[in-house]
Amino acid sequence: MSLSDFALNTTLIAQAFVTVLVIMDPLGNIPVFLTLTRGESTESRRRSALQAVAVAAGVILVFALFGQQILEMLGISLEALQVAGGLLLVLIALELLHPGEDDANATRGRGQNVALVPLGTPMLAGPGAIAATMLAMQRAGSVGGVVSVVLALLAALGVVYLSMRYSTVIGKLLKDNGINLVSRVMGLLLAAIAVQLVASGVAEWVRNGVA
Repeated sequence: MSLSDFALNTTLIAQAFVTVLVIMDPLGNIPVFLTLTRGESTESRRRSALQAVAVAAGVILVFALFGQQILEMLGISLEALQVAGGLLLVLIALELLHPGEDDANATRGRGQNVALVPLGTPMLAGPGAIAATMLAMQRAGSVGGVVSVVLALLAALGVVYLSMRYSTVIGKLLKDNGINLVSRVMGLLLAAIAVQLVASGVAEWVRNGVA
């Protein structure tokens, strides 16, 4: 190995950070977080935010680090994962562009730890975030690239944690209309990312054939 193998990839950091952050939609999830933690004290709400982010980090990192082995065991190619991930992101983008009724109140009423489910997973560590992180790991190509993806993931989760920690203040500042606007912009960006993933996967199939 040379020193260049340990160099951070700033482009990969930026791409992975933006993609994961858009998928997790921290501002769009604020109303859900406030509903699920309604009636809790400020300290308890902050603890729930930290637990949710920790769970999401653990789940995504496991798939990021061992995702290649899982793909090989199942006989799935990177291009197939790329196209599947892109199609999945399209569905998430549609949800951001056209949000529907959620069952947050029903989930909260079951008495379960909402920081684990549904906040940690699948709201944060959902299929879209897992697929996007695995694809970024596939493109890493070196130790520095892998570290770059991990740093991007941790940075995105840090933003998500801050948005939930200060959700009450942010909610009051943006109000429902502001949060809806941000969610729709993120939905549009995510749709563009999804189209690019599918197009890249199909182009690779055209060049090299389907394995």
